[in-house]
Amino acid sequence: MNKTIAMIATAAAVITLGAARAAPLPEANPDDVGFSSQGLGRLDSFFAREIAAKRVPGAVVAVARDGKLVHYKAYGQLDPDKGTPMPIDAIFALASMTKPMAAVAGLTLMEKGQLPLQAKLSDYYPGFADMKVGVPQSDGSLKLAPQASPIFIHDLYRHTSGLMYGGRPDSSSPVARQYPDGVAPAIEGDTQAFIDRIAKLPLAHQPSTEFEYGFSIDVLGAVVEKVSEQKLGDYLAANVWQPLGMKDATFHPTEAQRPRLARPFANDPLTGKPQAIKLLDTPTKFDCGGACSFATIGDYLRFGQMLLNGGELDGQRILGPKTVHHMTTNHLGPEIKNNVANVEPHRGGFGFGLSVAVRTSEGLSSVPGNPGEFTWNGAYGTQFFCDPKERLVVVVGTAAPGELRKYYREQVQDIVYGAITK
Repeated sequence: MNKTIAMIATAAAVITLGAARAAPLPEANPDDVGFSSQGLGRLDSFFAREIAAKRVPGAVVAVARDGKLVHYKAYGQLDPDKGTPMPIDAIFALASMTKPMAAVAGLTLMEKGQLPLQAKLSDYYPGFADMKVGVPQSDGSLKLAPQASPIFIHDLYRHTSGLMYGGRPDSSSPVARQYPDGVAPAIEGDTQAFIDRIAKLPLAHQPSTEFEYGFSIDVLGAVVEKVSEQKLGDYLAANVWQPLGMKDATFHPTEAQRPRLARPFANDPLTGKPQAIKLLDTPTKFDCGGACSFATIGDYLRFGQMLLNGGELDGQRILGPKTVHHMTTNHLGPEIKNNVANVEPHRGGFGFGLSVAVRTSEGLSSVPGNPGEFTWNGAYGTQFFCDPKERLVVVVGTAAPGELRKYYREQVQDIVYGAITK
């Protein structure tokens, strides 16, 4: 067992050296920016153990502090069926880590005076004005009530629109049963077909009353398309991805990119049941802002560093610092029911900003961090968090679409904070 762990760690080191030239940020010795090299080395032994135990095929982990890269490594395998080693530039299906990028697209339009937060969603897609709120009755039926107030663009960013996801383990309500799962609409039809389908469903709550995770950011992406008169991916490429040098970010991997897509085990290591990341082999028909993009961990690290820097990286300004501050501040006031901690077990003490979870208090969460930390994750096993107080950006990619992904999120954050010495 220990021999296997040593071999995996050695392989990781060799791969990293080969790709060191393509580092996404300037590199630094961990000790020079207040990290223990030995502490960060626990990431190596942790993933070596997990990979040897066949719980995850592989991972790519990037840690930056003060804009300097202190840990950037690939572990294990890209494709467990083929046995391909994990390259540092593996491309991951980002799932919900698409959401912060779609939100940034919306905020660039806000800065241009084209998409204010208090605009009504029905100004862009009139069908939403007629949506009713589903009120479950004691006999299991649904009573349909009119909206007490309209859905605003603000509600889309912070998941208070009343829209939800179907197909989630926690969505047992009679409303949820009518909703598709997160990527189904993008596989089945275009943007307008998605809007038409969603607008016919009941809302789970009155707008602006409750955080309910769901299709809000997909709808925001559709609004960005309408305002910009471009596909979401084209708008992001021109306004975010290309300026930041996010070379592999896309909604539609090319034939040249496909061999670098990270793939999961055929069966969930926890349950033994079949699992898959559908989007790896099923093209989407529209650029769904909630779940459908792909990128390397290095690409996303640059996106995270841009946000941590207040909207700018390497002389390229994407957003103004005040806009980023607004995005990364809690927007769930006391009048809104905060269900953020229900989405993920370690989200106690978090509110929600404009498409990112925001830590609002000390303690409460099961992972270390500081108030002001902003973060979000993807259902296929990716995560990112930025801690402005520690000037820290961490991005992790695994192809782990089962419940195990939540374990990795927690462990990585524990290890990274444990390695900070000053």
